[in-house]
Amino acid sequence: MSEEKSAVPAWEQRFRAARVSLPDWAEDAPDRSLYVSNATGTYEVYAWDRATDTHRQVTDRPNGTTDAELSPDGAWIWWFDDNDGDEFGIWRRQPFAGRPEDGAGSPDEEAVPGLAASYSAGLALGRDGTVVVGRSTDEHGTTLHLRRPGATEAVEIYRHEEYGGIGDLSYDSTLLAIDHTEHGDAMHSALRVVRLADGATVAELDEVTGHPEPRGIACLGFAPVDGDTRLLVAHQRTGRWEPMIWDVATGAETALALRDEQGRELPGDVSAQWRPDARALLVEHEYEARSELFSYALDTGVLTRLETPRGTVGGATARPDGTVEFLWSSAAEPSAVRSTAGTVVLRAPGPVPPGSVPVEDVWVDGPGGRVHALVQRPVGDGPFPTVFDVHGGPTHHDSDSFAAGPAAWLDHGFAVVRVNYRGSTGYGQAWTDALHERVGLIELEDIAAVRAWAVASGLADPERLVLTGGSWGGYLTLLGLGVQPENWTLGVAAVPVADYLTAYDDEMEALKSLDRTLFGGTPTEVPERWTASSPLTYVERVRVPVYISAGVNDPRCPIRQIENYVERLEQLGRPHEVYRYDAGHGSLVVEERIKQLRLEIDFVRRHLGAGSAGAGQGEPSDGGKG
Repeated sequence: MSEEKSAVPAWEQRFRAARVSLPDWAEDAPDRSLYVSNATGTYEVYAWDRATDTHRQVTDRPNGTTDAELSPDGAWIWWFDDNDGDEFGIWRRQPFAGRPEDGAGSPDEEAVPGLAASYSAGLALGRDGTVVVGRSTDEHGTTLHLRRPGATEAVEIYRHEEYGGIGDLSYDSTLLAIDHTEHGDAMHSALRVVRLADGATVAELDEVTGHPEPRGIACLGFAPVDGDTRLLVAHQRTGRWEPMIWDVATGAETALALRDEQGRELPGDVSAQWRPDARALLVEHEYEARSELFSYALDTGVLTRLETPRGTVGGATARPDGTVEFLWSSAAEPSAVRSTAGTVVLRAPGPVPPGSVPVEDVWVDGPGGRVHALVQRPVGDGPFPTVFDVHGGPTHHDSDSFAAGPAAWLDHGFAVVRVNYRGSTGYGQAWTDALHERVGLIELEDIAAVRAWAVASGLADPERLVLTGGSWGGYLTLLGLGVQPENWTLGVAAVPVADYLTAYDDEMEALKSLDRTLFGGTPTEVPERWTASSPLTYVERVRVPVYISAGVNDPRCPIRQIENYVERLEQLGRPHEVYRYDAGHGSLVVEERIKQLRLEIDFVRRHLGAGSAGAGQGEPSDGGKG
């Protein structure tokens, strides 16, 4: 490494290093692929012609682009055009080979003229030219629009005030699967299949309405064969997510006996997708913050493990030639797109980012059961200044995967603890569904239990504890500073919910639906629950410095409710700093991400005091989770 490159701190190198997503490919033209990369410093969409191994940047916008799809014939690239990260926009398209020279510099054409801007509720592109667009707006809820082959306009075929979206379009474009929450429970969706010829309902799976214990149902995809009415479905009938096959024409359901080589049932959550010949499934198994892949033969019921290193599979796809491509990383190793053939399928240009230290698994007894935490230690002896980095979602979980943010804290001498609190996915339905009514307070109980372990074990210095997170993690940070003021030395909240009642008024409809489910009603119907879970309620109890960053175009954690919280901090004379940036729920620009983390690290080091963290100059401490 040259002297010039070595002068760049390891944590910045991880952010600046180019990354690529798992490539998607056209169903009928598998050599044509699409992926997202930050190679230019901003996350944008790229086209990859595998036959000639040529790559082309498709989108180029100041705040980046990530949502795109290929038409089944590989002729067109569809991408979602919002306004500076506000997630409210329209679909545009351009030819896979690029626009003609006389069109250079002009906007890509509107893919479905006549449809006004909205939040996206999915997109389905048929092999015969059928198009179904899902839209979500505050005024109309969820609407689905069908444009038939050769038609110039799309017609509305579905509307409901509750949130829903496109599940999948059948291979012959005759049937449409719709994931919906018409029953009002946004945590447990139902599934309807309609015939596009006349709009008639062909089949329905709803395990919420009339069920004392609601279970979720979700579409995983139709079999990729003409005339095949089998639909791969995820269900929670056994208390966790697992797949089954549902023939929507006959109503027949086929359970899948997913057992490993020793005949043991796979624990944790299981998902699947069809392999191209529809004779087998590609199975993804998630358990205790890690994942692995299997192939399942439908004729014999044999489950075969596919070789993947210990860590996290961030997506996988089965190619027509029988190989499986997957995006893999671990806490110690950067992500790469690999193949079960043993090759690296796609490598980002430029240097590979520095590695990091592995995570340790810790299990702590909490008020609702054993809590799983992922722990990373910097070089040296503890107790360490410690960052509790709280994940967002809440229906998400931290995993043994590579992430630049936690690694930066490690490089600066901090231990990092991440908690998969109640409400997290990956530990069964009961763990996820435990988050109800006492929103936020439940998660903080689990975080407090892990904090007590961290201090008692000698890992964490109780005088140097930082609570931080983004989105839902930012919400829990602000709530924790008020509900557990004695537990924390500093708080760093990115794009948080700060004033929950105002947030509900301003947020996108999909999140309003989720919040109504979590709280068991609207702010008008159950005001005491909303008030008890709002950080603004406890702002007078905040006794430590607070740092907040916010996107001014954020539709998920809107800026007005954050300003309400900041104004109250100012009135109370509490030490705080606020950084506002021109984007939505986070940024897709690498330099902006680096700037934000640099500001956070500087804030923490200033308030903890000089020399509070051993590595303090940004030098790698044997790496860091990146």
